[in-house]
Amino acid sequence: MSAANSRVLDRNRLIARVAIARKNGARVVLANGCFGLLHVGHVRYLEGARALGDLLVVGINSDEQVRLLKGAGRPFMPEQERAELIASLRVVDIVTIFPEPTVEALIRAIRPDVHAKGTDYTEGSVPEREVVLSCGGRVAIVGDPKDHSTTEMLRKLAGEEG
Repeated sequence: MSAANSRVLDRNRLIARVAIARKNGARVVLANGCFGLLHVGHVRYLEGARALGDLLVVGINSDEQVRLLKGAGRPFMPEQERAELIASLRVVDIVTIFPEPTVEALIRAIRPDVHAKGTDYTEGSVPEREVVLSCGGRVAIVGDPKDHSTTEMLRKLAGEEG
């Protein structure tokens, strides 16, 4: 098992680690996404999220949910490999794979102090905003302008004009 893979936790282990961190005064930040093919937009998003707290938890959509969200042929890498890649980034503390269609159950489970979303959202348009607020957290928009995406990278690789 790689060092990065040791930071990929199931829900129960995640809940326990977050509880310990919080007991020690850590401010918990949650970021989430599919992370189909790692690109600079992901790095900037995660760096922005990490700057908001002491413990950065990243939720990765399961393979089944990526297929439902992105369509046939996706994801390109299995969930465990996507999770290990994200866990290898120095700004990321813990990664978990979530099987639900939305990140709401994960938010309820760990009750993050901050739920970080990318710049394709506004604080008011984050779908899980009410759940975050009901758990005592806040929503923050981080990262650079949404100039990068896995879908756009694929179009370029295929020789299509965007």
